[in-house]
Amino acid sequence: MDLSKYLDMAIVYASEYGLKIITALAIFVVGKWFVKKLTRISKKIMLKAKIDVTLVGFAENLIYFMLLVMVVLASLSILGINTNSFIAVFGAAGLAIGLALQGSLANIGAAVLIIIFRPFKVGDIIQAAGVSGTVKEINLFSTIILPFDKGTIIIPNSSIIRDNIVNLSDRESRRVEHIFGISYDDDLKLAKEILTNIVANDSRVLLDPPSLVAVSGLGDNSVNLIVRAWTSNDDFWDVHYDMLENVKLAFDENGISIPYPQMDIHINKQES
Repeated sequence: MDLSKYLDMAIVYASEYGLKIITALAIFVVGKWFVKKLTRISKKIMLKAKIDVTLVGFAENLIYFMLLVMVVLASLSILGINTNSFIAVFGAAGLAIGLALQGSLANIGAAVLIIIFRPFKVGDIIQAAGVSGTVKEINLFSTIILPFDKGTIIIPNSSIIRDNIVNLSDRESRRVEHIFGISYDDDLKLAKEILTNIVANDSRVLLDPPSLVAVSGLGDNSVNLIVRAWTSNDDFWDVHYDMLENVKLAFDENGISIPYPQMDIHINKQES
């Protein structure tokens, strides 16, 4: 084996391509560092401009990947690779992958719609896709929601867009609504007066829109009274739970009962 021949070939290739490889690696390393730096700067600028945090996160990811692709193409061009054919190959591969990942692309498209039309944003309380909770994060593929109990719910963006979306944080106020059943033997006017006073004495209840206390129905075992009161989003749950407790205590104090469901059973005895 003629080692000198292989050594000469190695020297030739090193002299011809070594500098290009080193340059390409240097461009990639420095370019990637520059991309991260520029992405951080862009994020700070957007946050200082008070752009919505949802849009900031989306734009940050988009800027990073677009610039990184440019760095990779620049490194490949230094190595003498035809980037035009490279782009064509990846375009065809992207089409094939896109057909295979239609669901994922639908989620990305839904994310774009959420960002543009903004039916909700991070921090809003929403009802969508059969769940309720606070929006924690909106990313390219899914929306992360924190329900009112423990846990985290991850919903594909396409599922949210296809469903009705109720944004409970879209307005500054929110309505508390309860239905209380009292016995047919109880004093109806007294019960309405108690409910009216509980609502009126709660400083967290808004005067406009006005509150409502009325008979909503005559049930099988009870006269049903509906209470509607408006409060701020921040006070909603406190008013919700406090009203339940205060009504129970006031009803007990005034001898007004909340009837249990009853069923009458008639037994017919057959004479032998």
